[in-house]
Amino acid sequence: MNRTKKRTEAAIQDTTEKRRYRMGELLGRFFPYLWKYKGTMLCDLLCAALTTGCELILPLIMRYITNEGIRDLASLSVKTIAALGILYFVLRIVDCIAGYYMANTGHVMGCWIETDMRRDAYNHLQRLSDTYYNNTKVGQIMGRITNDLFDVTEFAHHCPEEFFIAGIKAVISFIILATINLPLTLIIFLCVPLMMGVCLPFNLKLRSAFRKQRGQIGELNARIEDSLLGHKVVKAFTNEDLENLKFEQDNSTFLDIKKLTYRFMAAFHTTVKAFDGLMYVLVLVVGGAFMVKGAIDPGDLVAYMLYVSTLIATIRRIIEFAEQFQRGMTGIERFLQIMDADIEIFDEEDAIELVNPRGNICFEDVSFEYPDDHNQVFHNLNLQIKAGEKVAIVGPSGGGKTTLCNLIPRFYDVQKGRITLDGQDVRHYTLKSLRGSIGMVQQDVYLFSGTIYENISYGRPGATREEVVEAATRAGAHEFISALKDGYDTYVGERGVKLSGGQKQRISIARVFLKNPPLIILDEATSALDNESEFAVAQSLAKLSEGRTTLTIAHRLSSIRNSDRILVLTEEGIVEEGNHEELLARRGMYYHFYETANALK
Repeated sequence: MNRTKKRTEAAIQDTTEKRRYRMGELLGRFFPYLWKYKGTMLCDLLCAALTTGCELILPLIMRYITNEGIRDLASLSVKTIAALGILYFVLRIVDCIAGYYMANTGHVMGCWIETDMRRDAYNHLQRLSDTYYNNTKVGQIMGRITNDLFDVTEFAHHCPEEFFIAGIKAVISFIILATINLPLTLIIFLCVPLMMGVCLPFNLKLRSAFRKQRGQIGELNARIEDSLLGHKVVKAFTNEDLENLKFEQDNSTFLDIKKLTYRFMAAFHTTVKAFDGLMYVLVLVVGGAFMVKGAIDPGDLVAYMLYVSTLIATIRRIIEFAEQFQRGMTGIERFLQIMDADIEIFDEEDAIELVNPRGNICFEDVSFEYPDDHNQVFHNLNLQIKAGEKVAIVGPSGGGKTTLCNLIPRFYDVQKGRITLDGQDVRHYTLKSLRGSIGMVQQDVYLFSGTIYENISYGRPGATREEVVEAATRAGAHEFISALKDGYDTYVGERGVKLSGGQKQRISIARVFLKNPPLIILDEATSALDNESEFAVAQSLAKLSEGRTTLTIAHRLSSIRNSDRILVLTEEGIVEEGNHEELLARRGMYYHFYETANALK
């Protein structure tokens, strides 16, 4: 029990404080994704080596031609020049083939890695509990598994490739230049660590700016999603101007962050450009002085200038890649913040499959508080529900009716006591088999964007069309579905906006009929409906409850009069218990609810 509570609190802390990672940790966690495609990566690096070798040959050819031309122009024949030209042309063909592989397959490798990471993130999100979603905006989650991973694609391809190419060019250039003139080479290469040292602070600031930028994109997405999904409320209260103002504030914040990012980026690139100029000046002045003194040949100076140009271009590319590198690091960091969100509800090591449950449910000294706000809902609650019994739960708002039902399928775990199903603690069953044995119909029906057929068949994927139609018929939904233009292939819109409340509710009931579970939980399934819709849905629910253990949460007491047992649940726990007639005879809280409901008719 303590382990579960500790894991829950850790998950909330990770969600709200957004853990930071060291660069070494980020790279270490990313490496397994890269290593999975080591064959492709090694071929990519081989092609990178070929393109680099082709590029480094040209200065040597130019050095040879220049020095031979100055020493003895007659020794340079057309045949020699042609042979060198053919050699370089062949190298360029190799360069083009290798470059194509790098641009094509190398980038595809990045896409494979991005796909793997997105799959892992999505799978992990499916396993996170309600606590995580209560504390994390959907817009932020969407940004993390879409935009952030786009940057990882480029990072995955270019990171090993760029550093590998830079390493080859730096080492080979140093060796060749050192054989030409060691003092000049040391002077030039001493500028490199100096440049890196000056540019590093800007690089770190860039990463911080990119992190803020990504975070604000998530906030912007969340704002847009919240406003668009609630557009009817916005229009009903004529608050378009207010929503525009909120959006403008978030949009302006994003602009300020981007302006700061570009300021650091401009300073970064200006610093790199200044060091480029310094290195060219050193080659021109110091190299020219060495040539005047005879310490270096003119052809060697030309080769020097070409190699330094190559080296400077490589350094510039690496430093400019630092921007992409930091984007990738930010994407990996935000990905890991999802992956490290703790799974609070999980299968125990000795969990067993729940097979053919009878439906005996028992709450034994159950205490529960919500992990995020530590608001205690139950204290030493005891309740026994027999197999096949129809139990209704009523009481004031905030008394814990929905919470009680959510504990049975383990949407949350209790902190003290236990809940048993057929004598076994629900935590000892696998989540899949436990939840697969429970059907839930809620007040707030969620229909997925798609057709009516797809939404009903969600109750049992793979069901035949005949089974879907049968489930809809038993739920009292077949008649209205058939009357629609496209019947079962009618598009319901996002969250089922094209259907009425009663129609959506009957589709959700049909979904449970198709699932055919032995335990049913009805959470205020008719409270938002008109009288006609309530009557139709109530008939469907009565059919659904036949022969099954059923828990019904209801505000409309007319819908639970025929329950085997009615519980009155308040903050003090279960204060009354009995059937409809018994509770009316006691003239207690249930009687008060009933009289109040009649007075409002």
